[in-house]
Amino acid sequence: MPDREGHPALTEIELGKVLSALADPLRRRVVRELAGGPDGEARTCSSFALPIGKATVTHHFRTLREAGLIRQVDRGNSRMATLRRADIEDRFPGLLSLLVAEGAEEAGGAGGVGDAGGAGGVGPAV
Repeated sequence: MPDREGHPALTEIELGKVLSALADPLRRRVVRELAGGPDGEARTCSSFALPIGKATVTHHFRTLREAGLIRQVDRGNSRMATLRRADIEDRFPGLLSLLVAEGAEEAGGAGGVGDAGGAGGVGPAV
């Protein structure tokens, strides 16, 4: 049973909910940024500078929290988010490494799915 703030216990973190939460690119970005930072780093929701409204930010962070990917704690008039790194690694070993690697590929223009050879969306002449 989740705690009173909606954080599931380690044994309640389900693969389906985690994958569903990570299906959204903005939520993956949040998890990637937390995974790339120091262990235990706490950040405010606004520190991610997501290009969406406040209500949508709240929705995304609730989804991550309820999936068991982050822990949120009230700090005055804001909420701090930390990655549940040890819990995620315990339940799904290697998942965070895959997310960090995905971010590195995107940053390096590695020509992933939907990328026409890294040429700014312009494919070869046919």
